[in-house]
Amino acid sequence: MNRSECVCVVDDDISVREAIVAAVRAEGWDASGFSSAKDFLSHPARQNAACLVLDVDLPDISGLALQSQLQAADDRLPIIFVTGFGDIPMSVRAIKAGAVDFLTKPFDAGELIDAIRRAFGIKAMLAQGEGQNAEGSSAFDGIIGASAPLQHVLGHIKRVAPTDTTVLIQGETGTGKERLARAVHALSARRNGPFIRVNCASIPGPLLESELMGHEKGAFTGALARRVGRFELADGGTIFLDEIGEMALELQPKLLRLLQEKEFERVGGSRTIRADVRVVAATNRDLRKMAEERTFREDLYYRLSAFPITVPPLRHRREDIEALMHHFAATCAARVGKRIEAIAPESVHRMGRYDWPGNIRELQNVVERAVILAQGPTLDVPAPGEPASSIVEDSPPLSQGLADVSRAHILRVLDETNWVIAGPNGAAARLAMNRSTLNFRMKKLGIVRPPRGER
Repeated sequence: MNRSECVCVVDDDISVREAIVAAVRAEGWDASGFSSAKDFLSHPARQNAACLVLDVDLPDISGLALQSQLQAADDRLPIIFVTGFGDIPMSVRAIKAGAVDFLTKPFDAGELIDAIRRAFGIKAMLAQGEGQNAEGSSAFDGIIGASAPLQHVLGHIKRVAPTDTTVLIQGETGTGKERLARAVHALSARRNGPFIRVNCASIPGPLLESELMGHEKGAFTGALARRVGRFELADGGTIFLDEIGEMALELQPKLLRLLQEKEFERVGGSRTIRADVRVVAATNRDLRKMAEERTFREDLYYRLSAFPITVPPLRHRREDIEALMHHFAATCAARVGKRIEAIAPESVHRMGRYDWPGNIRELQNVVERAVILAQGPTLDVPAPGEPASSIVEDSPPLSQGLADVSRAHILRVLDETNWVIAGPNGAAARLAMNRSTLNFRMKKLGIVRPPRGER
C-alpha cells in the first residue's frame, strides 16, 4: 500500500469501528472509518481505498448489497467482511461473490492484519491485470527471483494450474509454499472463486474435522449452532491444506473420500454435501517416508501427490538473495516510514555466504530488523547470530523483541539530540523518518517526553 492509500472501515458499531481503525493505524497504515455505506460512498477516501473492511449488517444497505454495487461499477476493491452471525451464511455468499476474507466477531488484531495483508497482495495483482490473462506473470507477484531452480518450479506451476489436478507442494519451512499455492489458484479457471487456507498443524486433531467439514448444531458439547466448514467456503475455488503431514490418521480416510468422490457430511449430519473444490496441499515433511512407516496413509499420499512440486531451499538459489533483500528492505522501509536508498555491498556478500536454515522467512526477518535499526539511507545487514554493533551500539538482545529494540534505539537517539525532533540535526532526521512518523512511533511504543528538568 502506498502512502496515498488507506484502509476504509464501514461498521455502524462505533466501538468495533474505532478498534479496527486503531489496529490498522498501529501498523503504520492510514485508515478511515464510516458508520454507513452512504458515508463511505460519498467520501473522497473511497478513491484512495486499498482495502475495505465491511460489516455484513449496516443501517442503510447490507454489506452484500454494497459489495454488489461496487462490483457493478467495476470497482475491484478487495473486501474483508466482518460478521457476528454464528452460522455465517452471508459470509459464505460474500466469499463466493469475490470477497477476500471474512472475520467472525470477536476477532483479534492479528487475524485482522493478516487478512488486510492478503487483501493488499490481491489488489497488487489486480492492478497488474491478474485474472484477465491466465498466462500472465503477475500471478507470481511477491515471488522474487530469477534463478534456474525457481524458474523450473514456476514453469511446473504454469503447466498444472489450468488443470484441476491436486497439487502437493513440498519444501522446507520458510520457502514460500503458500505463495506458490496462491499462484496455482491465480492461474487456474477457479481464480475468481475463493482461496481458503487451513493450517492442519495449528488445529487440534478432534477439531480439524469440524473446521474442514463443518458441524451441525448439537453435534458435540459446545456446538451451539451449525458451522459451515472450510470445504463449503471453498466451493468453486481452491482450498490450501498447509502442513498436511500433521493431519491425524483417523481423519485421513474422510479426506481421501472427499478427494475421490467430491462429497462429505458435516460432523453430526446425515446430508451429503457436494464439494466443487480444487485441493492444493503443502508439507515440510517427507510424506513418502511417512507412508512407508505407516504414519501417513499410503492411499492418501498417492492421491495428494498427483502432481508434486518441490520448492528449492534458499541455499540452492543464492543468486536470488540480493533481489530478495532489496524487496524486503523496500517493503519494510515503506511500512515504518524510513528512507533506504541502498544496501551495503558487503552486506549482500555476507548474506550470500550464509546457508539460511529458515530460508526466505529468516532472510526477511533479518532484513526487517536491520531496517528498523538503520540510522541512514544505506542499509547494513549483519549476518544472523552476529551482534548488530554496526547498526546500533548497545542495543538490547533480539530476545526482547523488535518492539523493545526499536524503543531503546529511538530513546537513545532522542537523548543524544536532547529530545529535539524536527530540523536537520533532530531525532527524526537521525532516524531517517519524517516528523509525523516519529511522533506516531513514539506514541505506539509508549515513549513520553520527560519534563525539561529531567532530560
